Amino acid sequence: MAINKQPIARKCRSFDISPAVMGYGNKKSTRNPGGNRRKKVSEYGAQLKEKQKVKFVYGVLEKQFEKYYRKATNMDGITGDNMLQLLELRLDNVVYRLGLGKTRRAARQIVSHGHIRVNGKKVDIPSYSVKVGDVISLRPKSAESELFKPLREGTTAVTPKWLSFDAPNLTGNVAALPTREDVDFEPQMNMIVEFYSR
Repeated sequence: MAINKQPIARKCRSFDISPAVMGYGNKKSTRNPGGNRRKKVSEYGAQLKEKQKVKFVYGVLEKQFEKYYRKATNMDGITGDNMLQLLELRLDNVVYRLGLGKTRRAARQIVSHGHIRVNGKKVDIPSYSVKVGDVISLRPKSAESELFKPLREGTTAVTPKWLSFDAPNLTGNVAALPTREDVDFEPQMNMIVEFYSR
């Protein structure tokens, strides 16, 4: 499994996104502000940057990202919205959006270390795709950890409307399919679709 060791604040600055999207609310980088910026970017360059931005936010590598595109093209509806929906329904993203992980990287680690149960069964694959009606919970032993104590006492995480979260029991439920409005940043999915359909 590939490990992304790129500096978060620097990458966020290069993609013009807030570190809060990645779960880092107080991270800032003031190093070389505005450096290396070309005034004119080609259409291909803009599409490539948008693709890299979405890959970076969700922590997905190229091969898997292209698979999401292929799957989205075979679904009914708008390809870009379908692709975004598939990325939002990844188990590591759902764990992050429920507030069980402080960052997307932390959520990925929580999943891969076997702390998460989906409908009562252990799932340790971060890319596992959840469905409407699925119940996401912590392993009983993990739920007693000090790490999750603040969540039991009252979560500060803002849960999107397509998810519901029961703080005392540390369980979440996929109530509906996510829409573009539920995403916590503004991806230009049409540019990514154009990049792959060249």
